[in-house]
Amino acid sequence: MPSPRFGRLPEERRARILGVARSHLARGADLAPYNLIIADAGISKTTAYLYFDGKGDLIAEVQRDLAERLSAVIGSWRPVRSVRTFWAQLRATSDALHRHLVEHPDDLALLGQGFGESDTKDSDAWFVAMLEDGVLHGVIRGDIDSGLLLAATRAVFREADKYVLAGLLRGSPIDPKPVWELLRGLWSAPVRGRGART
Repeated sequence: MPSPRFGRLPEERRARILGVARSHLARGADLAPYNLIIADAGISKTTAYLYFDGKGDLIAEVQRDLAERLSAVIGSWRPVRSVRTFWAQLRATSDALHRHLVEHPDDLALLGQGFGESDTKDSDAWFVAMLEDGVLHGVIRGDIDSGLLLAATRAVFREADKYVLAGLLRGSPIDPKPVWELLRGLWSAPVRGRGART
């Protein structure tokens, strides 16, 4: 965790230091010497140690900043009025994140290295609000324990993110249809009919 001194820096200065660090780390954390990062950020080694205990501390701050930036792109889940607007908001959120990663290749590279794999309270709130809205509008089945449904949905999103991320990193277009079908399958109530077990 950075020292309070780093937090008191002007926003522009903090953003510059983190931007330089992000750019270096995007090429690979092992390929980014701490001394080179701080030199390129325009701070002396002595000053750097007033802000961070070392490279690990700086990496943790870049990861926290990345999570905050991505959270801003995703935004909060806004209550919807219909099934159609539920899927529209989910797709719009996905599209916004996709655009951000295409426009910010350093963020894409960091995610590819696993920098964005930690769950946050913001993401928990987003998932809970989205699931509650989906159940309310009949998009998501309501007969499953909410904790289990949350865990299963998060797992599907995590794997779908890896699938899409791998394509973006390769520069290959990804067909999102299988991801949407997987979500529909997870969230749909079983259809009872001829030959169905009871």
